[in-house]
Amino acid sequence: MKRIVIRIALVLVALLVVAQLVPVDRRNPPVTARAPAPPDVEAVLRRACFDCHSNETVWPPQAYVAPFSWLVAHDVKEGREELNFSEWTPKGAQKASKKLAKEVAKGDMPPFVYVIAHPGAKLSAAEKELLANWAKGL
Repeated sequence: MKRIVIRIALVLVALLVVAQLVPVDRRNPPVTARAPAPPDVEAVLRRACFDCHSNETVWPPQAYVAPFSWLVAHDVKEGREELNFSEWTPKGAQKASKKLAKEVAKGDMPPFVYVIAHPGAKLSAAEKELLANWAKGL
């Protein structure tokens, strides 16, 4: 029984080591057009949204260790595709105007798991209102 446990543990360690060889794209493309946000709104966006919704991602330590790196890269890729504050377009403004206030008010953004890893991203009621008012005015 002890040998089986040791073998299983060795296989798991080997799999984790091999997993580190799977490449993860952590590039930050250039900023092509910034969202037109006043300084107070931009400060909240940078703190709570930019890591997934901009080309200015600050990659956390877990983004360098598989399998967490795969999850982080996937979330950033999806976030940028959904709304990107670094590639601002009229379509992005329209999407933000419709969805941002709703998602922030419901507590869907920033996601709970992100807030656990980044407690500073938690939005106060005043910050939620600030973002909602900004988004509605786009």
